[in-house]
Amino acid sequence: MHFKLIIAFVNDDKTEPVMRAARAAGATGATVIGNARGEGLKPVKTFLGLTLETQCDVLLFLVERHLSRHILERISETGAFDTTPGSGIALQLDVEDAVGVSHQI
Repeated sequence: MHFKLIIAFVNDDKTEPVMRAARAAGATGATVIGNARGEGLKPVKTFLGLTLETQCDVLLFLVERHLSRHILERISETGAFDTTPGSGIALQLDVEDAVGVSHQI
């Protein structure tokens, strides 16, 4: 079985909708890493020395290769990655080998 790793960086208010969309598209689960921080092209807004940026989560999905593009597209649509600057990004990587995932087959 061939797998892909989808990594999505999403604003924390979009984590649950993105997770639901990925599951509906065929993902069986994800690892969520909370409280990540990203920086874009524009400087971060501050107020009295405190940053006003939102926290983001990193979502890791290990999915079967034939489902990966469909899941990636649903994540992008739900997170509005292509329509709203700074809303998040997602990418997929080939996985050479994986163990402990026989329940996904």
